[in-house]
Amino acid sequence: MICTLYSHQIGFDKIVEVLRSSYPKGTITSASQDGSQIASIETKDGFFSSGSKLTVQYRERKEPSYQLPETDDSPLTGNLRGLYGYVDSLDSNNEKVKSLFLHKIQTLNSEFSITQQKGQTKNLKELLQKLAKDFEAVLFVQPKTIISQSNEQHFLDENLNLILDINGNCEIEGLDVKINSIYYDKELVEITESQKEWKTNSEKILRGKHIKINNYLPYIEPEEGVVLRTPKEVAVRVCVLAMTNLVAFDTISNQEAIEYLQHYNLWDFVTPNEKDFLANPTEQKKSNESWKCEFIWTLMFALNKIEDLGFPDKLCSLNDIPAEEYPVAPDRDPNDFINSVFETKSKSEILGLNDLYYRLDWACVDARLNGEEMTAIHPGVVYERHYALNWLINYGEADWDDVTCDT
Repeated sequence: MICTLYSHQIGFDKIVEVLRSSYPKGTITSASQDGSQIASIETKDGFFSSGSKLTVQYRERKEPSYQLPETDDSPLTGNLRGLYGYVDSLDSNNEKVKSLFLHKIQTLNSEFSITQQKGQTKNLKELLQKLAKDFEAVLFVQPKTIISQSNEQHFLDENLNLILDINGNCEIEGLDVKINSIYYDKELVEITESQKEWKTNSEKILRGKHIKINNYLPYIEPEEGVVLRTPKEVAVRVCVLAMTNLVAFDTISNQEAIEYLQHYNLWDFVTPNEKDFLANPTEQKKSNESWKCEFIWTLMFALNKIEDLGFPDKLCSLNDIPAEEYPVAPDRDPNDFINSVFETKSKSEILGLNDLYYRLDWACVDARLNGEEMTAIHPGVVYERHYALNWLINYGEADWDDVTCDT
């Protein structure tokens, strides 16, 4: 393999057209294999020449975007996460360019590898230059090729200049990061002062705890674009979570929980995943469900039943919630709790927390990708609270079972 090109753009047909225009007398064949598209071009230099054969193997993300969402499980997205971690682990003599490169990796949507199968294709360097330019690509290049700029494996920009090699060498001063507007989930709007303040406050907290900051993480939604869950919705959700939590810790049986929820007319608010758990609460499912203490804790905080959410460096303790404030009990109608709730924390306060946990969650994901231990915060606690906060702000308009924590 000579090199692999990565691009924000997609288009196997575009690659074929470049091959056809570069080698009008060549013979092009295409095929599909294991989720990739393959184009091969064979050329002959003369009557007595055995000719040459060049192959391009292409694949793209299942859902082209400008970030790497956790919900995208396509092979290329997994590879890009690994690429991000690899680049992040490298030293660099230009941290600004490295930071831009990491940001660019998150926007990549396609990958195509160039391999010389036979002979030596003429004007190959010119072809690689054209593909790099046309796709505004970054290239992962092996040493000792016609475009190599290092004696080690390295990355080049669209002008075939050195972005970074494994020794930390960089020979450029900047790197363009462009995003096609069609990949945005929403129209670009002016950033509000509140959004800037949330980001600034969050980064100040991260800096104080010596937690890595990604300066290129976008702002979260402005207040005007968010509709919070109603106090009653939150209260009902807490009651259901509290019952499944009791089953998870073997405080009550699954059948007792089902009967309780049905008796008090809450069964219709139990999600499909929760019904699956209550139908067959295996030990593994109980272990998974026990983490939802953090959901309860976060939502109770949103309902003003807890004064301090606390920093996510340790697990919460539901025993710290006064018994009279807890939403469920054997001899208590949970609807009394639901009907006693009239307000939640302000939208601004919840969004400020959401911004913080968004950035904390990114730091946890980054540490995991780099094989590093996160000690300043508890990744599990961060994820569960981020999940609950995303549900509170109607992130992606997702139902409870379908909430995502994109970073």
